[in-house]
Amino acid sequence: MSAAAPVPVRPPTVRHALVAGSVGNFVEWYEFGVYGSFATVIAARFFTPDGGDRGQALIAAYAAFAIAFFFRPLGALLFGRLADRAGRRPALVLAVSLMTGATALIGVLPAYSAVGALAPWLLTLLRCLQGLSAGGEFGGAVSLLTETAPPGRRGRHGAWQSFTVALGLLTGAGLAAGLATLLSESALYAWGWRVAFLPALPLGAVALWLRLRLPETAPPPRTPGHPAPADCPAPAAAAAPAPARAPAEMPVAVVLGVGRIMGWSAAGYTFLVVMPSYLQDTLGTTFRQALAAAFVANLGFAAAILPAGALSDRVGRRAVMLTGSLLVVLTALPLTHLLRDPGTSVATKAALLAASGAMIGLLAGPGPALLAEMFPTRVRSTGLGLAYALSNAVFSGCAGLIVTALVRATGNPDVPALYAAGACALAVPALLTLRPDDHLRPLR
Repeated sequence: MSAAAPVPVRPPTVRHALVAGSVGNFVEWYEFGVYGSFATVIAARFFTPDGGDRGQALIAAYAAFAIAFFFRPLGALLFGRLADRAGRRPALVLAVSLMTGATALIGVLPAYSAVGALAPWLLTLLRCLQGLSAGGEFGGAVSLLTETAPPGRRGRHGAWQSFTVALGLLTGAGLAAGLATLLSESALYAWGWRVAFLPALPLGAVALWLRLRLPETAPPPRTPGHPAPADCPAPAAAAAPAPARAPAEMPVAVVLGVGRIMGWSAAGYTFLVVMPSYLQDTLGTTFRQALAAAFVANLGFAAAILPAGALSDRVGRRAVMLTGSLLVVLTALPLTHLLRDPGTSVATKAALLAASGAMIGLLAGPGPALLAEMFPTRVRSTGLGLAYALSNAVFSGCAGLIVTALVRATGNPDVPALYAAGACALAVPALLTLRPDDHLRPLR
């Protein structure tokens, strides 16, 4: 009798890399969930002098939100170069330390009533520091997750980055909803909102501890003629590793990457982060109802991410992300109309919000692996980080500002749906340039 084939043993570092690479994203997006949930409160506390226009203050709060996103490409470039030259670990340690400190400081920042016009400037400065760290976080984390993934599981492992995004948004929205339920509105505006920012300190300490214990995992630079190790079976037509991308081609790949994920960026922020303020400012819902709606949408988002990433390992990134993009294009406007219809039951609205989140999950699940597969190891962290940061700066960071300003200027409540659907429609041609077997090819 022939000996049974040995069962592959998962290296311990794979699990460690998975947790250490994901936990920083949780801290980052926890803060974003809190900021989005408390945008109206932050506007009142930092951007509104006594008797000021609260609508204009909300636009100013989202302007600070947008400015921070334009520091993300700089962070992606600085931290990405560090990760590609010195290794993934030092870049990830520095990124989570900066994010944790800036987030906790927002929780103790003096408001407009205490320091006057200095308050919005201090808040914007901290948001810019968060933008720098967030820009560096994504490239290093996704590189780590995909480079340590077992054969045939890059999509699933990369999806953990997006899944911890969902967990962070859920936790932030859930804590905000809990505070809004337990505290009176006056207490929430006076000090309760600050409580939501302070957990960043213990969360960041855990992330830092995990990352300091992480062994360096990036493959050493390859010399010409030294092939990359295959991390998953490749089809016969793609058995030979693809040649390394010339440096002059990286800007083209970055632009193409932006095009492929722009729908994910725009629709994700519109439905998951901007929604609470839109429901309050435009549809007149209460603060608690708006937070509950955001929580339900993020539940649908979280539930879809890991299955979408795993599915993309079987049928390809293109098929899953095209499906998600087309679903947003076809359903965003009808979904918004049903949410506005007073005849729609609460249960139906909850199902619609969960469905909207699930559609974004179809984009966010395969997205990290898609970007990682576009760049060779020597520039992967920088390249994918830049593509993600630029897409987020233009289509995510500006979402709240654009949607709020356009709704106020035009009176058209369909603006959020049109914005999300338009971005997803523009992403379709870029997604069609993906090869159906890209998920089967080894990382370069």
